[in-house]
Amino acid sequence: MANNTRARRQVRKSRALGIALTPKAEKYFERRPYGPGEHGRARRKADSDYAVRLREKQRLRAQYNIREKQMHIAYVEAKRQEGQTGENLVALLESRLDALVLRSGFARTMAQARQMVVHRHILVDGERVDRPSYQVKEGQLIHVHAKSEKMVPFQVAAAGAHQAVLPDTPGYLDVQIEKLQAKLVRKPKRAEVPVTCEEQLVVEYYARMA
Repeated sequence: MANNTRARRQVRKSRALGIALTPKAEKYFERRPYGPGEHGRARRKADSDYAVRLREKQRLRAQYNIREKQMHIAYVEAKRQEGQTGENLVALLESRLDALVLRSGFARTMAQARQMVVHRHILVDGERVDRPSYQVKEGQLIHVHAKSEKMVPFQVAAAGAHQAVLPDTPGYLDVQIEKLQAKLVRKPKRAEVPVTCEEQLVVEYYARMA
């Protein structure tokens, strides 16, 4: 029952944001991207500039399943770095441990990836890390704890089941799924990161809120 409730919640959020947040939500979203009821197909009035920027920020935040405080911290760090703030922001979010656990195919959803990290199933260079926000550095190895490898969710992952429903493995990761290992070989490039977002609108949102 709880799983069904969460699934319905993700479908509703997907419709509101215009993106599929989970593989299950994607199936429903493809069949009926509009809301239920007689008004579901009604044409919406044009959004204000503020509403457009806010929704884009919410879309990016939802795809990484993070709180607003975490999102703002990432923005501040991205602004501090050299280069385009929007591209820096996406690279920082994508370098989170939970995000890379998902991209590697160890998990099916971002929420599941986060849970794996919090429950201490994931190691970085041989050390347990239980912070989903941990920033993985270039060259570091992400792998599943030896005792956890025998658990059903990881056995399913090792068989490549999640990779069948997830986007193709991005070029910044070297994944050996059968060994439940993945290495971040370089900094993620925006064009390779499988998120739907106009990051410049997110930057503009925070710049105007400052």
